[in-house]
Amino acid sequence: MYVASMQLAPAQQSAAVGSGSRAVLSPEQVVDNLIRRNLERAQRLAAYHGTRVYRLEYRGFPGSRSAGIVVDVTYTSPQTKKFIILSETGSKLLIERVLKKLLQSETEALSEENPRRTALNRDNYKFAQVGYESTPTGALYVLSLESRTKNKFLYRGRIWVDAADFAVVRLEGEPAKNPSFWTKDSKIEQTYTKVNDFWLPALNRSTSDIRLGGRADLTIEYKDYHTTAAPPLKDSKFAGNR
Repeated sequence: MYVASMQLAPAQQSAAVGSGSRAVLSPEQVVDNLIRRNLERAQRLAAYHGTRVYRLEYRGFPGSRSAGIVVDVTYTSPQTKKFIILSETGSKLLIERVLKKLLQSETEALSEENPRRTALNRDNYKFAQVGYESTPTGALYVLSLESRTKNKFLYRGRIWVDAADFAVVRLEGEPAKNPSFWTKDSKIEQTYTKVNDFWLPALNRSTSDIRLGGRADLTIEYKDYHTTAAPPLKDSKFAGNR
């Protein structure tokens, strides 16, 4: 079972954009803007609080099982997350061996050097533009990603980048390194939603095949967000054209 821990910045802050046509940028310009804006957003987010609902379905040997937990999450900049489990339902084995391990893994992703090693930048990924989509809510750049190292917190796949905010609004991929011997062929899809001035995870769906036979399906619903923004930085070195 795999949940993306790629560092898109703790959250992604949106920016107001005037009406009118927007020139299509080169792949290099898109990546430059994405990296720069992620750095700016990391400076702006002081904290957030929210609720997550985890649901896990396993079908296979020796039988089908399901489990769920509801979790209170508090993030404090720059690298602190606290989880409080509010309720548990279903298989105790899945809760202890899978769902609680996911929370531990997310904490690990923020510790020591991991944020630097998993950041969405050219040090960790190779980027290529594969498309440009016009949607009712705005234009999106579609980029392919290939991790430069085999790290369980990195992945290969695609991201959809908002052409106005240069924030990731969707990702699809698979881990660059299998996070567990017991799983294989893990796939993940995650979408983001705008909360006040920030983009935050909205829904995660991941599937994994189990080596002993069977399949695991995980969904994570993110809701009830409250964000705290830091005061604007004057003369920020990250400032630039939006």
